[in-house]
Amino acid sequence: MKDDTTGRDGRGGRDVFLVSNSVDELGGVTSWSHQMARLFTERGHRVHVIGITTPDDPHDLGELPYPTTRLYGGQPPAPGRARDASMREKATVLTNLFRAARPGGVVIVTQVWAMEWVNLADTSGLTVIGMSHESFETSKRSSRFRRVLKHYADVDRMLVLTREDADLWIGAGLNNASYLPNAVPWLPDVPSPRTERAVISIGRLSDEKGVDMLLDTWSEVAPSHPGWVLKVYGSGEDEEILRKQCTALGLDDSVAWMGRTGDVPGALRGGSVFALSSRGEGFPLALMEAMAMGVPCAAFDCAPGVHEIIHDGEDGLLARPGNTGELARKLDLLMSDSALRDRMGDAARENIRRYGADEIAGRWEALFGFLER
Repeated sequence: MKDDTTGRDGRGGRDVFLVSNSVDELGGVTSWSHQMARLFTERGHRVHVIGITTPDDPHDLGELPYPTTRLYGGQPPAPGRARDASMREKATVLTNLFRAARPGGVVIVTQVWAMEWVNLADTSGLTVIGMSHESFETSKRSSRFRRVLKHYADVDRMLVLTREDADLWIGAGLNNASYLPNAVPWLPDVPSPRTERAVISIGRLSDEKGVDMLLDTWSEVAPSHPGWVLKVYGSGEDEEILRKQCTALGLDDSVAWMGRTGDVPGALRGGSVFALSSRGEGFPLALMEAMAMGVPCAAFDCAPGVHEIIHDGEDGLLARPGNTGELARKLDLLMSDSALRDRMGDAARENIRRYGADEIAGRWEALFGFLER
């Protein structure tokens, strides 16, 4: 195709639309969307990020090098005739955006709810890629499972984050399923010094992230490690109940509630160990960021993405999902042995390079070319 924009691979740039539930909702999928939007823009593609809704508490995105569109100023109408009419109207907005794309354009739908609007729009002449950022098992436990099977059945490619999950989706009937892992957002020149007596947790304070289980775990670990603190970064709907649990467990002196952070590298530099206690994950960004910062991780092996990222015993430690006693023992090992922390942290920092931004962006571009052919 001919245009005046050339990507770093020497070919003309494409029009790439990233469609999510929201443009500015705080969360992993939103972070991923903007990370990829920047990567694609840097490589000469023309990117447009589209969200269905606008959250009550939108995340400040700062100045962006690409346009964004929000279909609704708030939430869509409740299900019913008004919702149906509204969806058709907003799908027309999408159709008009898509029709402006030049040949070779790609629509990437990052969440299946957003796909319900895209399915009503005219995507003729475009490659459509649907994504699920969670594990197969997490999806299967939710209403999203049937919706993925329905709404992604006819897309050009349905992408998940690991081969293991792609095989499970193929077994469930989605023969267009494949996988492409997330990119680590940065590979810092200077890692954490691992000198602070702090364990770091970063994530939304919600049931899925399992901070309640992390507090139970910490109640087993903290008595053996006076002077250590658990720093919990994040906010969310469970914050009040989690703080009450912390007090009931007698942990107020060793748990610090840090709130949201816009400086993840800085937060990780202030810790020597990272803990992931989730009930479900896809390809956890926070885990990758900790490893990139050279902070060794102890994590529940709650999804294929977790044991894809961590090589157990080499660059981190894994515990059986939900087994707080086992996670406590893994944390205790890392907190007790600075040499082990250094060895695993250094290995983590090296091993996570396989998910470098250029490597993953190149795989995306190869996929675009393959599907276009």
